[in-house]
Amino acid sequence: MSSKADWPTFLEPVDPDSSDRLFFSPHEWDTVEALSARIIPTDHDPGAREARVVVFIDRYLSGINYIFAAADGSGFLRIDGHYATAWRSRIADMQRTYRDGLVQLDAMCRSEWGEPFVSLDEDRQDRAMELLWGAPKPGPVTLGTTEPASTFTQFLTDDGLGFFDALCLHVKQGFYADPVYGGNKERIGWRVIGFEGPEKLKDTMDGTYSTDSLFVQDYSWADLIPQLKAQTTWDLPT
Repeated sequence: MSSKADWPTFLEPVDPDSSDRLFFSPHEWDTVEALSARIIPTDHDPGAREARVVVFIDRYLSGINYIFAAADGSGFLRIDGHYATAWRSRIADMQRTYRDGLVQLDAMCRSEWGEPFVSLDEDRQDRAMELLWGAPKPGPVTLGTTEPASTFTQFLTDDGLGFFDALCLHVKQGFYADPVYGGNKERIGWRVIGFEGPEKLKDTMDGTYSTDSLFVQDYSWADLIPQLKAQTTWDLPT
């Protein structure tokens, strides 16, 4: 099969409220949920815990059944052949990365505070994550500030990543990905950033959902780029 359009669809969209664990042990599940809740915490907006990011990560690490959602959101594509072999190897590597990383995290926490990560208060959890990452926790960013702000490195894939970098990437993916994958429950992640999004993936295929409203329709470059407003002698495109 050379095209994903030819791959058969199976399974159902992931239920974000499911308590079934396909990869994590109960303790690993609770630890990853606690970690995700410190990466995207609950404040005046819901965070990773409410978005059920842990479900997204558990399904992703469970094997190759939840890698590619069908284009219409009805389920997932069944991967076969060389694609399946490659993905099994990739997921197996990430499974080891998580298992080893969680063991090391708890060992460090027990050494420092006598308790596993999930039993620590939020301040000590943040400190444990700083030790794990090897850098201070990024501070809040205020709109309009001119002060430099530190942030996490933005990775596009998890290939070759260590535990903490992979976790941060997966938490963001679980918070913002389409809900078919199990995270972003009730489109929480989208609502936090003001993105309406489609009710279901099928809406992006039949014209029910369009992104036209997100684009500026009538504009001039002078309006969009304030620095050009003073250049009235320029022949600006419209």
